[in-house]
Amino acid sequence: MLTPKSRKLNYSDVTPRRLYLGRRNFLLGLFAATASAGCGGKSQDLPSEPGGSPVASKLSGVIKGPYGTSEAQTPYNYVTHYNNFYEFGTDKSDPANSAKNFVTSPWSVSVEGEVKNPRKFTMDEILMLAPLEERIYRHRCVEAWSIVVPWIGYSFSVLAKLVEPTSNARYVAFQSYYDLKQMPEGPSAGIELPYVEGLRIDEAMHPLTLLTVGMYGDTLPNQDGAPVRMVVPWKYGFKSIKSLVKIRFVQEQPPTTWNLANASEYGFYSNVNPSVDHPRWSQATERRLGELHRKPTLAFNGYADQVASLYTGMDLRKYY
Repeated sequence: MLTPKSRKLNYSDVTPRRLYLGRRNFLLGLFAATASAGCGGKSQDLPSEPGGSPVASKLSGVIKGPYGTSEAQTPYNYVTHYNNFYEFGTDKSDPANSAKNFVTSPWSVSVEGEVKNPRKFTMDEILMLAPLEERIYRHRCVEAWSIVVPWIGYSFSVLAKLVEPTSNARYVAFQSYYDLKQMPEGPSAGIELPYVEGLRIDEAMHPLTLLTVGMYGDTLPNQDGAPVRMVVPWKYGFKSIKSLVKIRFVQEQPPTTWNLANASEYGFYSNVNPSVDHPRWSQATERRLGELHRKPTLAFNGYADQVASLYTGMDLRKYY
């Protein structure tokens, strides 16, 4: 397979750099997110100044991907300082502070289950499987806030095809990294850890489903799921699992963390659906981080033209 010549450095060789974005004060005013068990964290204002500057490294050879939006991107400071990553704390500001020393190299992702070629992929291999694409995706949380992020990665199907799923593989199960030594806040998270997620195999193989290694031109900051995560843009954010270490192709629908915690509120599919309210609040509108006004929530987060056909004939109130 041909790979771009500009990405010959090993992942472990990249020297981290501090990103200083403290010259701007962002408008806070009236913004406050509604608390939610599903996306994590207590209600909390956005930061006016960066605290605990994220560490990231430049990714070279990134091309513009075939998918994206022309909407204004959410400022980097918001996306890196208003996070749900319960392993590092349940307040929105906790991950940026608690994940500073998270060790993400060396790293590997194990792919197992109903596949012909089970194997482990190192981060170097993951980076070299396909040209890295920048895709500007909307991302939506059940707390009714949203972001627009230039994610960097490639379709998950690229990796999946290398391991050759068998005809028995109907679902894909994902598991996050969990280590009490590095994540001492984990026992207070209120959810079972390690974090697990799952997709139906046609959802996982859809070209929009992104195996993600960076954002805003850089590698992923620790609090945003370093060094590799999933991004599934038509589903609520908790489906886009962070710090990925294990993938299993399975025959039966796998357990998922928030469905285990509260099945009546967080279904397996968790597609963005403005007509199906969360039991405790409406999902009909949303607010972008850094903005004061609300806007109507789009079906499938605005990706209905691409993904609605995956659910033809399904009752999306039952399969929420």
